[in-house]
Amino acid sequence: MKTILHKANTRGHANHGWLNSYHTFSFANYYNPDRVHFGALRVLNDDTIAGGTGFGTHPHDNMEIVSIPISGALEHKDSMGNTAVIQSGEVQVMSAGTGIFHSEYNKQKDEATKFLQIWVFPNRKNVTPRYDQISIRDLEKENEFFQILSPSTEDEGVWVHQQAWFNLGNFTNDTETSYQLHDENSGLYVFVLKGNVEVEGNELTDRDGLGIWETNSVAFKAEKDTQLLLMEVPMN
Repeated sequence: MKTILHKANTRGHANHGWLNSYHTFSFANYYNPDRVHFGALRVLNDDTIAGGTGFGTHPHDNMEIVSIPISGALEHKDSMGNTAVIQSGEVQVMSAGTGIFHSEYNKQKDEATKFLQIWVFPNRKNVTPRYDQISIRDLEKENEFFQILSPSTEDEGVWVHQQAWFNLGNFTNDTETSYQLHDENSGLYVFVLKGNVEVEGNELTDRDGLGIWETNSVAFKAEKDTQLLLMEVPMN
């Protein structure tokens, strides 16, 4: 088993006033040659958008883009004709493929919106762009992990063009559990949304990240009131 620890206070940071963003991996003006990606996981941004502001129309291509709102709501518009609002309890996915334009705005004037912006390298290039969002409220479980993303249209959660699986865990009690990886060539990136957890001997707290690979199983000891995001991705 190999691991790499990214403490919250070592992330890249950019505060633009309207946008306060923390970058686990190199992004925009933040570049760290040792933190460009974790396998197929390219971007993990922890964003806060001030009320009444947002990202203007901009392009993407050949990337799987996943947005997970933590609080508040974002209005999404894109060149495929989609207009939607995503909020806490939902997950949004875009396959940028051959190219899309989109914008994201916080329509709430007096309340900030917090969300995770995640990019995953696809296993197929130049696919037809697509958009989807779902509620994950019916998938939620307490004190165990539940899947919110996979490579399959037939599985729980949204799907992406990659052998990737995302899980959330909401632990209301002190809990010992484990996660079994789907593929021996995958790695698991653990991101702590809140709380405290021990992962294979590593103590993690709010917004810490831990990458783990060359193993089939990962053990967790989560304290109560802890929320985790697990991202299993190919390492090559």
